[in-house]
Amino acid sequence: MSYSQNWDLDTIYPGGIDSPEFQTKLTTLANQIANFSRAVSNYDLKQDQPDYQELARLTSQAQTIESGLGTVNVFVTALISADYTNPEYRPYDAKIQQLMVTYQAPLDTFSRRLATLSEADFHDLIHLPAFFDIAFHLSTLRKRAQHLLAPANEDLVNQLRLDGLKGWSSHYDTIASTLSLPFTDENGQTSTISAGQALNFLDGYPDAKVRANLLDQYEQMWTKAEPLTADTLNHLAGARLTEQKAHGYQDVLEEPLALNHMSKATLQAMWQVVDHNKEMFKPYFARKAELLGLTGIGWQDQVAPLNQIGDYQPAPQDYDTVANFIVQNFAKFSPKMAAFAQNAFDNHWLEVEDRPGKQPGGWMESVPDKKESRIFLTFTGSVNDAATIAHELGHAFHSDTLKDLPLWRDDYAMNIAETASTFAELLIADANVAATDSDAEKVVLLDAKMTNSVAMFLNIRARFIFEQAFYQERQAGYVPAKRLNELMDQAQQEAFGGILTKRHPHFWSAKLHFFIDDVPFYNFPYTFGYLFSLGIYAWAKKQPNFEAAYIDLLRDTANMSTEDLAKKHLGVDLTQPDFWQAGADLVKADIDQFMDLSTQFIK
Repeated sequence: MSYSQNWDLDTIYPGGIDSPEFQTKLTTLANQIANFSRAVSNYDLKQDQPDYQELARLTSQAQTIESGLGTVNVFVTALISADYTNPEYRPYDAKIQQLMVTYQAPLDTFSRRLATLSEADFHDLIHLPAFFDIAFHLSTLRKRAQHLLAPANEDLVNQLRLDGLKGWSSHYDTIASTLSLPFTDENGQTSTISAGQALNFLDGYPDAKVRANLLDQYEQMWTKAEPLTADTLNHLAGARLTEQKAHGYQDVLEEPLALNHMSKATLQAMWQVVDHNKEMFKPYFARKAELLGLTGIGWQDQVAPLNQIGDYQPAPQDYDTVANFIVQNFAKFSPKMAAFAQNAFDNHWLEVEDRPGKQPGGWMESVPDKKESRIFLTFTGSVNDAATIAHELGHAFHSDTLKDLPLWRDDYAMNIAETASTFAELLIADANVAATDSDAEKVVLLDAKMTNSVAMFLNIRARFIFEQAFYQERQAGYVPAKRLNELMDQAQQEAFGGILTKRHPHFWSAKLHFFIDDVPFYNFPYTFGYLFSLGIYAWAKKQPNFEAAYIDLLRDTANMSTEDLAKKHLGVDLTQPDFWQAGADLVKADIDQFMDLSTQFIK
C-alpha cells in the first residue's frame, strides 16, 4: 500500500486552528483550571482526619487538565512545525502557554499541601489504592515543593516566565523561521533555501564540496543573525539562572538532574567513559575520509553518507518500502511494536514530506486525550531515514505502553524517553546491516549506524561542554557572540579530540536545543538514553520473553529513579563505569567491523 507522508490532525480537532472543538477545549480548560484552583485552595491536609477521597478527586482533576493541556499544545505545535513561517498560530501558542502558567499556581499549592504531611503520613498515603500507581509522581511534587517560593512570589515568577524563559525561546523560533541562504549544487545551480533545509543538506548532501561550501554559507547566515541569537541565549540563560537561584538550586546542573531523576554520580560516570573512549573514533574518521576522497573530516562530514563503495551506490530510499521494513523488523523482537508502528502508518500519525517551510529537526509528541501520538520529521530518502523514523516510533511505542495507566505514571523523564527511541533505532540499523550479503552495502549501512554513535559520544558531548562553560561565564555577566563562538570552538575541539579539520563555531546559534525553555541542559539525556539502550539491547537478546520484559521496564520508567530502574530491571549500578563501558564496547565492535570490511575498498 501507499502511505501518506502527511499527518492527520483532524482526528484531534477538525478544521485546523479555527476548529470549533479546539476553541471549545480552550474555554473548557480555563474553567477546569479555575475549578481546580478553588478546590485546592479550600483543601487542608493538616487536619486530624484529612479527606483522602477529596485528595484523590484533586489528583484526578489535575491529570484531566494536564491531559487537555498536552493535547492542545501538541495540536498547535504540529501546526507551527508543519508551516513554520505562518504567524497565524503564534497567538494560540501564547494562549496555551498562559493556560499552563495559570495551572501551575494551583499545582504548586497542591504540592505544598503534600509537603505538610510528615514522612510517616506520606508513606501511609502513597500505599493507599487510590495513590499507589502515582506514588512516585506525588513524591516528586512533594520534593519540588521544597524549592517553591511563597505563593505570591512563585505565581509572579510563573507569570514572568511567559515573557522571560518562554518568551526568549519563542523569540528564537521567530528568528530561525526568517533565515535563508543561497545554495549552489554540484551543477552550479543556485537557489534559496531555509535554515531547516540547509541543516538537512549539511547532514546528508552527497557532494563533499557542496557540503563544505554550504557550511561556509551557513556560518555566514548565523554570523549575521548572531547579535539577535546571542541576546536571546544570554537573556534565556539569565532568566533561568535567576529562577534557579531564587528556588535554592546550588548548581546549574541540580535542576536538570532532578528533572531526569538521576544523580550527579551517574552523570559523571557516564561522561568519564565517553571521554575515555573518544580516541576509538579516530581510525573510523580517518577511514571515512579515505572513502569520501577527503584529506580529513570537517563538521559537515561527520555524518555524511558514503555515496559509492566499490560498485555499490546507495539508491534513494522509498518511504513505503522503509515503512514496511520497519514493521517487519520490529516484529522480530516484538509483535506489539510492529502492530503499533503499522497502526501509526495506517492512521497518518507521521508528517514526513520534504518541502520548504517546515521546522528543522524532528519530534514525537503524545496526544493524551486521544491516546495517540504524532511524529514530525523530514524524509529525504537517505540511508539514515529508516533509523530516524524508527527512533520516533520508539518514543511513541513507549507512550503507548503506558496509555492504560494514570497520566502521572506517563511522566517519564527525558533521559529515559530517549531509551525506547534509541532501542528501536538500533533494531532497524542492525536489521539493515543483516539484510544484505554485500560487503560494500554493509560498509555503507555500518557508517549510517555510526552516525548515532558519533552524535552521542562526540556531538552531544560538545554541546554539554559548551553549555557548562557558557553558564559558568553567564553567572558573571553577558557573554558576547565572539566569546560564544570561542567556547563552542573549544568544546568541539575537546569533544572530538582534535579530529575535525573544520569546525562549526556558530553551532550554539544554529542548534534549537540550546534555546528550549522547559528543559535545561537539553543534551546529556540523549547520550544517557543511547548508552542505556545499548545495555537494554544486549540484555534483550538474552531474554526468553523479551517483549514482556521490555514492556515491564517501560511501564516502570515514570515510577522510580533512573538508578532504581536500572537496578530493578537490569541488575546494574549506573554510578559505576562498568555498565557504560559495556555500551562503548558495542560501539567499538561496530567500528572494528567497519574497518575490517572497508579495507578492501581503499584504493
